[in-house]
Amino acid sequence: MSKSLNGKTALITGSTSGIGLAYAKALAGEGANIVINGFGDKDAIEKERVGLEALSGARALYSGHDLTKVDQIEAMMKEAADMFGGVDILINNAGMQHVAPVEEFPIDKWDLIIALNLNAAFHTTRLAIPYMKDKKWGRIIQTASAHSLVASPFKAAYVTAKHGLAGFTKTVALEVATFGVTANCISPGYVWTPLVENQIPDTMKARGLTREQVMNDVLLAGQPTKQFVTAEQVAATALYLCSDAAAQVTGANLSIDGGWTAQ
Repeated sequence: MSKSLNGKTALITGSTSGIGLAYAKALAGEGANIVINGFGDKDAIEKERVGLEALSGARALYSGHDLTKVDQIEAMMKEAADMFGGVDILINNAGMQHVAPVEEFPIDKWDLIIALNLNAAFHTTRLAIPYMKDKKWGRIIQTASAHSLVASPFKAAYVTAKHGLAGFTKTVALEVATFGVTANCISPGYVWTPLVENQIPDTMKARGLTREQVMNDVLLAGQPTKQFVTAEQVAATALYLCSDAAAQVTGANLSIDGGWTAQ
């Protein structure tokens, strides 16, 4: 049976776990070739790569390049082009977080977060667009965040990067609008992933709270549903954006945040 993304190639950054891996599985399920990227245990990543090929009936490539370095981003995009001819679907999902007051925010952490969460998305996008224009089809999706729309204290670099990502996406959408290419943000609220779990100790320290208090009074305080978003729900939204039904959805910022930004 034909799948909706047969013959397409999707590159997802930050996809060895969490939301990124959920994206990869959803797109593989529709027959896409997959390029995953990220760090982690070599054997675990290889197991996921093989699993993606089994799911898609197509090919899956693992690229372990460091997205804070421009030359390594260029190498990753070249690998994808050499193997698959180019990237049809680009999902920028790689990101990291650090929690600290502005006056104490480590400069190296600021630079790293901006490089990974924002600059990397610029570089992958600029390198993917020429191929998409040639094909007259493409989907560019940024994993932004509720923090692309609202702020939280102690997350200056992350909030800055995500607001920048939202503005960047609008600009790209306008530039590629006549080429059959769309560019959109998906902005989840709190999704239970390693990124969220790993920021709990820093938040406990910064706010003087227990783990349970951080979970209930900080992480879920802003989500009226009082539930974490699932990675699979985010991935299903990406699958919609890749469909023909979403051909006229571009320059949008789609919130999946349990009502957080409705307040």
